[in-house]
Amino acid sequence: MLGGLFQMGEAMKGMPPNWASYITVEDADKTARVAVQNGATVVKEPFDVMDAGRMAVIADPTGAVFCLWQPKNHPGAGVVNEPGALCWNELFTNDVDRAGKFYINTIGWTTEAVDMGPSGTYKMFKKKGEEGNKGGMMPIGANMKGVPPHWLAYFAVKSCDASTKKASELGGKIMMPPRDIPDIGRFSVITDPAGAALALFENKH
Repeated sequence: MLGGLFQMGEAMKGMPPNWASYITVEDADKTARVAVQNGATVVKEPFDVMDAGRMAVIADPTGAVFCLWQPKNHPGAGVVNEPGALCWNELFTNDVDRAGKFYINTIGWTTEAVDMGPSGTYKMFKKKGEEGNKGGMMPIGANMKGVPPHWLAYFAVKSCDASTKKASELGGKIMMPPRDIPDIGRFSVITDPAGAALALFENKH
């Protein structure tokens, strides 16, 4: 399993279609309380998802919404980092310092600054004692005027250009055409026919 899809109900009226990013935690209730202490807002109080797990919906101090996931019988995405599956989560925020401190103090992540040349400084989220990155963070640029803080899900594809073209043919909209990330890969940002934004990523390594 790599993700899920559901119909937005009356309780979510006014919320645009979106891909929700989930962060695994040991205790959803405790983490939600800590999140509030660190300046977040609880959008949906912790609740059980049958016997799969327990979750909560949180808006970080800058307004970006994400979910907490306390696994029970369902650990989360079982397929990642291969074509057709989730491969990255990226936070766009209007206050990198405030957001970084929040995730460090609430989730237990650390941050590492990476020089991306003309694109500026990019921050990686890491977890102490574990290999690999948990996601990334960057400021909302001038070219994204009016876009609120948010988490963006990236899906791996074999060809960014071909998949972007196909998405357009199937009713999606191209928000950012394919472009290179030097020495890393190629990506684009699209919205599906319902309006939910996502990124397509082609790994060059």
